[in-house]
Formats: sequence, C-alpha cells, structure tokens
Amino acid sequence: MEPNFLIDVSRETIERFEIYEALVKKWNPAINLVAKSTISQFQKRHLADSIQIYDPTLSWKRWVDLGSGGGLPGIVVAILAAQHNPAAQVHLVESDQRKCAFLMTCIRELSISAQVHSQRILDIPSLQADVISARALAALDMLLDFSTYHQRENAIFLFPKGVNWKSEVLEAQKSWTFKYEAFRSNTDPDATILKISGAERV
Repeated sequence: MEPNFLIDVSRETIERFEIYEALVKKWNPAINLVAKSTISQFQKRHLADSIQIYDPTLSWKRWVDLGSGGGLPGIVVAILAAQHNPAAQVHLVESDQRKCAFLMTCIRELSISAQVHSQRILDIPSLQADVISARALAALDMLLDFSTYHQRENAIFLFPKGVNWKSEVLEAQKSWTFKYEAFRSNTDPDATILKISGAERV
C-alpha cells in the first residue's frame, strides 16, 4: 500500500471536505480540535495528512479510528468511504464528551455513515476491526496494546508518526513482534506512515 494523496475524489466528496473544514474552524476556539497555529493551513497540515493514509484499493469492512479527537483521520476516512466503500463501517473512539459532540455533528452535517463510541479505548467491547488508525494519540508500544484489543484476524494498523518513528519502533520491539512498512509522508518530509500487521506481545 503506497499512501496516496492524489486519490480520486468526487465533487460531493470535495464539498464534504469543505463543510468539514468549516465545522472544525467553527468549533476549534471552544474545544481546541487542532492547534490554533495550524488552523490556517488546515488543508495541508490536517486534511491532506489524513487523506494520504486512505487506500481505495484496500478491502475492509470495519475501520476503527482510536482517539478520534477532531476527526483526523476518522471523519476523513468516513468521507472517503462514502465514495469508495459505502457498505463499510467506520467507528470513532473518543472519550472527550465535547469532541464526541463535534464528531456526531460532523456525521449529521456531512450525511456520512459512522458511529461514535464516547468511552475510553479499553472500556468498550472489542470492535473487531479490519483496519485501525490513530493520529497523534500515543507512542507505538501503547498503540499496539490498544489496537490488538480491537483487531480482527489479519487486521492492519495505520499510524502517522513524526521524526522519531524509528526510535518508537525499536522501543515497541522490546515488547512486541510485528511486521511493518514505513512510507514517507506526502505532506511532511520528516513524517512517516507506519503500516503494521501481525502484532503479538512477546
């Protein structure tokens, strides 16, 4: 899977992205969905960064986004799935009630199919996901703990990571065995998208 920023999007999908951006900018002063210093560059810093992890050729029935926060990448995935995989399920896990209210507003305003779980990641029954994502949530070791709890057999994990991704992999390998591929981000030369499979605790 090569992360693809140049994914084919319909006019309706573009309109949904525009509405989503407007919602983030409207809600951000009250609940800090993204850093204030990055809101003026929302399309590149956040939207494109999330779009690139979506592979329209990947076969999946249930995608789970952990620590969804402002919907990056969970809402973006749900918008793209509405076009490319409309029968699939997208689940957003977020314990902050205010952010859950925002996510549910997005789902309603964008007319997309997604379910919000307003609980802590390990406090809900396993969601049995085919694909699991998380952006800016935790170190890789902890992400693997969260993700293996919610995975279905042969699931893959997609984690955008920053400049220190190699050290996170080395640290996680002290407690886990897993296969991984690292793809350079299209939006940040220092960032990487990790694609992980077969994770098992040592």
